[in-house]
Amino acid sequence: MATVRRPGAYHCGIDAAMDVIGGKWKVLILWALDERACRFGELRRQVSGVTEKVLASHLRELEEDGIVHREVYDEVPPRVEYSLTPLGVLLNEALAPLGAWGREHVIGGMEDARHVRRQGFSPASPDGVAENRGEHAEGAAYPLVLQGGRPDSR
Repeated sequence: MATVRRPGAYHCGIDAAMDVIGGKWKVLILWALDERACRFGELRRQVSGVTEKVLASHLRELEEDGIVHREVYDEVPPRVEYSLTPLGVLLNEALAPLGAWGREHVIGGMEDARHVRRQGFSPASPDGVAENRGEHAEGAAYPLVLQGGRPDSR
């Protein structure tokens, strides 16, 4: 089933999982395949910016790890479709809370920063961190915002 690329080198489960999904494009490939099986060209269009070489390489690695299934149909012209295996579906389910965290704390934080700036709050102190916190209508504080628009980790 799954191939371990670095036997004995993992320190924890997150380290092992990151080895499987590491790289810029693998999670986007998983996201695209979550909807339905896709041919190579469809995947390339859905994951805009990925090169054919990198997409082929990542698909091979995900297939070796038991995450993606490659189905070759005996047709003329030949047709190949990629889909998630049951292990790939479980991996996508495990990644869903991480995606929710990103939407709430990174993407949402960027929206909050734009709102804070539109409301006339001081954009940033000399060290690059906003001095003021805006308030949501519900009373929850906005995160501190770096000048680049990302939430501060404090």
